[in-house]
Amino acid sequence: MGTEQIRRWESGALAHAVTDPFGQGPLPWLRGSENYFDSGQVVPWYVDPAVAPGEKRLPSPRSSAGPRTADDVRQQIKGFVSTGAVAPGEAIDFRVSVDPPQPFSIDIYRIGHYAGTGAAKITTSPRLAGIVQPAPLTADRTVSCHHWWLSWRLQVPTYWKLGAYVAVLTTADGHRSHVPFTVRDAHPADLLLLLPDITWQAYNLYPEDGRTGASLYHAWDADGSLLGEPDAATTVSFDRPYAGAGLPLHVGHAYDFIRWAERYGYDLAYADARDLHAGLVDPSRYRGLVFPGHDEYWSQPMRRTAELARDSGTSLVFLSANTMYWQVELAPSPAGPDSLLSCRKRQGPGKPALWREAGDPEQQLMGIQYAGRVPEPAPLVVRNADHWMWEATGAHEGDELPGLVAGEADRYFPRTPLPEHSHRILLAHSPYEDSEGNRRHQETSLYRALSGALVFASGTFAWSPALDRPGHVDERVQRATANLLDRICKRD
Repeated sequence: MGTEQIRRWESGALAHAVTDPFGQGPLPWLRGSENYFDSGQVVPWYVDPAVAPGEKRLPSPRSSAGPRTADDVRQQIKGFVSTGAVAPGEAIDFRVSVDPPQPFSIDIYRIGHYAGTGAAKITTSPRLAGIVQPAPLTADRTVSCHHWWLSWRLQVPTYWKLGAYVAVLTTADGHRSHVPFTVRDAHPADLLLLLPDITWQAYNLYPEDGRTGASLYHAWDADGSLLGEPDAATTVSFDRPYAGAGLPLHVGHAYDFIRWAERYGYDLAYADARDLHAGLVDPSRYRGLVFPGHDEYWSQPMRRTAELARDSGTSLVFLSANTMYWQVELAPSPAGPDSLLSCRKRQGPGKPALWREAGDPEQQLMGIQYAGRVPEPAPLVVRNADHWMWEATGAHEGDELPGLVAGEADRYFPRTPLPEHSHRILLAHSPYEDSEGNRRHQETSLYRALSGALVFASGTFAWSPALDRPGHVDERVQRATANLLDRICKRD
């Protein structure tokens, strides 16, 4: 980058990006009616317009006057919803700030395969009057916008499909931001997809302005320099927008799985991690619970429900790494229940915040647990290739799947107790080097609990992107995942 200076408010995003080589991934950076063509094919909206799969550059769009991303310094348009999940027939409230004041609109999209387009527009709001909302309230690094005025109440029709939705906020002068939310209900399904909104909020540095914002990782000093965990927030609020473009860090991992799973017709229900925490998930209604993305922060009720699911015969599928690492608590705020997320981490005396230090290591649920960061992607090395999960993948013992160990990695810890099981197997054993040049290894785990439930843990950030991320798809991972889910759905 030479001598070019990083603007202070960009440093937070850059600091987080080192943990995820996939970036935010396929975000709904919706381009309206514009199509980009490459060898005669329509390129999905979630592909970076500058670089397509295979590093081919795409032609410029027909119109160069496209929407511009809002930021947390000028706050051209920012918004959030009062709750992360809503059932058909219920209302969801949008609170939006627009600077300078001007009309804006909200387009609602549902994430899915949709013949390769990646999302479908469901509805559009009326033309709305935008105002500059009050400045965020701050207390002990906790930032909240619960006092913002209501901008639009969406009554979710009863006929809407369950799923992951994104509201795209656009001002009259063309600035854009995003608000994710979930539509869920309690009807039975084969698989329940759990979106990791608690972990998303832990990483949220809003407002990323070099002054006010704070996450469980970072805050700012008086000079606008980024501070680390010892000076970060210990409590963050859900009552605020997400930083930057308005979508959470790592959100693309969940969207990768959704597009792939809906393409192949899996019977999916949807919920948020806060639903799991609040006791709104009845595991007996599902054959499997799927955790599709980076899901690092878990409360005690979340873990109890997951253990109950496993012990009652409901399978668990963990498609990322560094799952259930920090123990958290949720508390009410003036805006509603479970709106404040607290994790003391290493700050001050008190009970340990790591599950493993509190006497409940993650491995006792997942079969493996977090080992560390992976600074450069490494191959995933196939192990026990004759197992049914590798069937029809074309993978052989010792085959290397390029780039499939990335971001962060899990492994089996021999000195940590394993969960009770009738059968257990490691499906990958992959060497990599850590940031100090030490040789480490990643592992992928599958075990069958005494109840008959299967518990799978990929042990890498790269598994979900390998399902449907442009430039990262691996057909062997796709087939192996299908083998697993098919067996779960048939209760085999």
